[in-house]
Amino acid sequence: MTNAAGRRLWYAQPAQEWNEALPIGCGRLGAMIFGRPAEERLQLNEDSVWYGGPRDRNNPDALAYLPAVRQLIGEGRLREAEELASMSMAGMPEAQRHYLPLGDLRLSFGGHDEPVEAYLRELDLENGVCRVRYRIGEVEYTREHFASYPGQAIVIRLSASRRGALSFKARFDRGSWRAMERTDPWRSCGLAMRGHCGGEGGRSFAAVLRANVEDGECRTIGEHMVVEGASSVTLLLAAGTTFRHLDPEQEAKDRLDELWQIPYARLLARHTADYRSLYARTELRLPEDSSWDHLPTDERLKRFGAGQDDHGLLADYFQYGRYLLIASSRPGSLPANLQGIWNDSFSPAWDSKFTININTQMNYWHAETCNLAECHEPLFDLIERMREPGRVTAQSMYGCRGFTAHHNTDIWADTAPQDTYVPASFWPLGAAWLCLHLWEHYRFGQDAHFLAERYETLKEAAVFLLDYLTEDESGRLVTCPSVSPENTYLLPGGESGVLCTGASMDSQIIGSLFEACLAAGETLEIDASFRAELSAALARLPKPQIGRYGQIQEWLEDYEEAEPGHRHISHLFALYPGDAIDAQRTPELAAAARTTLERRLAGGGGHTGWSRAWIVNFWARLRDGEQAYANVRALLAKSTLPNLFDNHPPFQIDGNFGGATGIAEMLLQSRIGEIALLPALPSAWHEGSVRGLRARGGYTLDFVWAARQITTVTVTCSSGGFCRLEGPGLAAVTFEGEAGRTYRFGRES
Repeated sequence: MTNAAGRRLWYAQPAQEWNEALPIGCGRLGAMIFGRPAEERLQLNEDSVWYGGPRDRNNPDALAYLPAVRQLIGEGRLREAEELASMSMAGMPEAQRHYLPLGDLRLSFGGHDEPVEAYLRELDLENGVCRVRYRIGEVEYTREHFASYPGQAIVIRLSASRRGALSFKARFDRGSWRAMERTDPWRSCGLAMRGHCGGEGGRSFAAVLRANVEDGECRTIGEHMVVEGASSVTLLLAAGTTFRHLDPEQEAKDRLDELWQIPYARLLARHTADYRSLYARTELRLPEDSSWDHLPTDERLKRFGAGQDDHGLLADYFQYGRYLLIASSRPGSLPANLQGIWNDSFSPAWDSKFTININTQMNYWHAETCNLAECHEPLFDLIERMREPGRVTAQSMYGCRGFTAHHNTDIWADTAPQDTYVPASFWPLGAAWLCLHLWEHYRFGQDAHFLAERYETLKEAAVFLLDYLTEDESGRLVTCPSVSPENTYLLPGGESGVLCTGASMDSQIIGSLFEACLAAGETLEIDASFRAELSAALARLPKPQIGRYGQIQEWLEDYEEAEPGHRHISHLFALYPGDAIDAQRTPELAAAARTTLERRLAGGGGHTGWSRAWIVNFWARLRDGEQAYANVRALLAKSTLPNLFDNHPPFQIDGNFGGATGIAEMLLQSRIGEIALLPALPSAWHEGSVRGLRARGGYTLDFVWAARQITTVTVTCSSGGFCRLEGPGLAAVTFEGEAGRTYRFGRES
């Protein structure tokens, strides 16, 4: 087993396309580095560059026609119900806002006419730095790029091994959207680009570049910065919008004036210290073959896809998932969207928004387990901003108290339905699912102050559901209208439908939220009458049912599916990320969940990256290490791009995050008071170690295994309480943890 130090992605050639470029980011600012020697492109993003401004899109006819929609669904008149819902419930206009690129920084280098030799492009995961090295003739050129969270800027260091050998031109470029911006010189060696994001109520943006030149000369000509005869240059780039600053251009200039006075070595040291304070908390080692180390990452990925084992690549992939969250979600930024922060299209797929019927949630599954709890905070901030518009949507569309959201939201926390896509749009459970992230954060950290602060948010999401639920003919409380995202069912007569009453996922999410509110209220010793109301409603929710094929039913009725291999597997929410279905506590339901997965896969399921990542987590929760590993392999072999970005297709970041979570779930699972080590260990990972995984209840664990048996375990407690610890080769132990204490367990050799 080789040492895990030095994790990196590396390539022997420049990126020819965006899916080969390497990402850097500090939450708010990001760039894709192509590493081209003569004509470099840095594709830039700032998280608040979105088209258009806030607006009320709630359909004023929704509430008046809600009873008719419900009646048509109850009578089985699905076409009529869907037609009426499409008119009366769709947002006006139907689309939310979309995320935009900031633009490109183009660098054109002189003296690059001769062949390039000894080329290397790498992303250093240990330090959060992207480097490019190459030689032309007798001159070696080096570039270092990083996005500094302390500095809130992108830093680029360009250097040449021979004095005066570095000459280049720099300019901003926004392609066909150049009409929306203007670039002017700033000071003696800087550029300032400013413009408008577009659309009614859209915000203004600014990006500012400044150079610190060693030797040589720097001047501006038109929209270009020109550097000649330098030995090294540090480029500093800051950007922002009026979403945060009244004058983003001046704010960026002030920031660069401050950073310009700091030596590059100190800027790098500050960035590295900040980045490693998060990244270095967790380390994974698997049985790695050092003979793979001489191969670039894209070649290793090809060989892996051809069937060869490469556990070092899997460890890189795991840490890359953590790197991407650090780079796209930090306190003060917006949450990671469908592409994290990296988007090069002015009309991106699915608008590069926050899709909250699985994708945004998947982005944050590993935040707690993989020891990046601070990176969860931007999602919590968005949930809080959704409360006010969500109250308007709840009242105007459904006549309900509390707050709700549908299957998408955007920078403005829009909660009205997105699109008129009936299989997805009219599903009011988005806020409820998001709020479970607040509860998970508490379960891991046991921070009572946080729980007290966020309790009203949890409660408000639950209040909406108490009002929204209706009683069916059996006395059960069910949702209507709703959908099972984004699937279609078949009636016995052959008619298909998507709108329904009581989709299984709905009851599972509602049950989880009600239970979270009950536990939170008990912990805080408040709201006894509300807890009684929740308990009564909880007892009337439909329970998971087993259908004719031995599967978990996706709908209240045992309908046939129009697409047996559908990418969404929503009816297994209770298996993951929920925990109501458990391999040991509910073996009959677990067996039905296994049948569900087998049927989905047999029908061609897992064909999108994020869906395959979800499947990894399902198998891990079923404690089937071989199936979990087979699906990790499929995720990398079939749904991973050369730069290790997840491929939906096109690129979506959720598969990276869900894949990292799945690997962690194979190694550690937890409930309050219970920790299971190596619950889904495949035979291929016969030895290994992990440091810094977190468990619910306030525990951080380091452990080592050999011959698939635990040898040593270290448990660090951030709170007190009893806990049962188990794992292969480790006699189950129950201990009373004390906050601030570390405990060690193991077995005799």
